[in-house]
Order: sequence, then structure tokens, then C-alpha cells
Amino acid sequence: MENYYRELVSFLNARLGNRQVAEDVVHDAYVRVLERSSDTPIEQPRAFLYRTALNLVIDDHRRNALRQVESLEVLDSEERYFTPSPHSTLDHGQRLEMLQRALAELPPLCRDSFLLRKIEGLSHPEIAEHLGISKALVEKHIVNAMKHCRVRIKQWDAH
Repeated sequence: MENYYRELVSFLNARLGNRQVAEDVVHDAYVRVLERSSDTPIEQPRAFLYRTALNLVIDDHRRNALRQVESLEVLDSEERYFTPSPHSTLDHGQRLEMLQRALAELPPLCRDSFLLRKIEGLSHPEIAEHLGISKALVEKHIVNAMKHCRVRIKQWDAH
């Protein structure tokens, strides 16, 4: 599925006219796909990923249309990346602690790529330059970090 990453970013960038937003949508789409609770394998991963990404763009557009009056603080405080599942009883602090533990298990470049993207908001080329690695490696690191964090949090959530 990671083979579709760049292709999907280019596709969305052409439609949205903003590479940063396109990358964020693709990250969210990957997270959605990785979080699927169904055990049924995805027949056509590429089509599924595109559909998921387009749905996210549509949802976001709808939300923004309804929310133009809301302040940025409200939008920033929204937990878009690590939203707890409804049955989860963990509070925000515990989830944050788990996330930090999961990130600590990652190799430094993988962790740094993820943090520079999600916390510092740097673009993939900026991260690549900052860390002295290729853009392709940055993309791979970010997807792997998200995958790792999801898996670990799910495991810890189960206990």
C-alpha cells in the first residue's frame, strides 16, 4: 500500500492546490485504512485508499463550510490524529503517554521525521533537508511511525 503514497499525494495536490494539505489527507487516509476493524482483506487497496482520501477531503470541506466562524484554537485542539475508540476508557494524558512510549521505541530518524511533520509542521522536503535523508525515506518513516504507534496503542489499549 505504501507504493501509492506519492501517487495519491500528487493526485490530491493537483485537486487541492496545496501539497501540505494533500500530505495530511493522505496520512489520515492511511491511518483510517490501518485502523479498519474489519478482518476482511481489502480487494483493491489502491481504489480503497483513493476513496478513503477523497471522503476525507469531502468531510473536511463540509466541516469547514459549517465552521468558518469557529476559531483556529478550536480546530487546533481537535484530536484528529489519535482519536480514542468509543470503548476506550483512557484519558488524554494516558493516550499521550502511550504515544510517547511508542515513539520512543522507534529508530531516531523515523521518530524525528514523524515529530517534525506532526509537531513542527515541516513539509517532507524540509524534513529531508533537515535530517539529510531523501524525501522518499521521510515519507516511509512517517507512515511507519504512524503504523507503529497505532499497533502499540491498540495493544496497550487491549490490556
